[in-house]
Amino acid sequence: MMTTMDKDTITLLISALFLLAAALAYLFPKSNKKGGKSNKHAQSTTLFKNGTTYYTKEQVSKHNTRTDCWIIVKDKVYDVTSYVEEHPGGDAILNNAGRDSTEGFYGPQHATRVFDMVDEFYIGDLKN
Repeated sequence: MMTTMDKDTITLLISALFLLAAALAYLFPKSNKKGGKSNKHAQSTTLFKNGTTYYTKEQVSKHNTRTDCWIIVKDKVYDVTSYVEEHPGGDAILNNAGRDSTEGFYGPQHATRVFDMVDEFYIGDLKN
């Protein structure tokens, strides 16, 4: 038969495991595809000597859905697909999917941390 101390210890351990799981879920979101370059980014791009990948507006425009969402901010291209579901503004992020989102990005609704976060999603520059 379990003593009160055994029950308390088990409850404490279970609580600690749940807290650990919650912390890990926060630190490592369900999608591990944040930013970075993948094979889908490599197709139809131009790579120059400095290592920067360039995309045309036409190429970016093809990535305009919830499951494949690229945006342009100040002539830089970002694959924000993995962030769409986490976006605090809901579907507002899709308003300019596949297009220039500079105006909305610098809108008053964004906290300053968004300017630090966006680098995770950078995949290249816009080709003029």
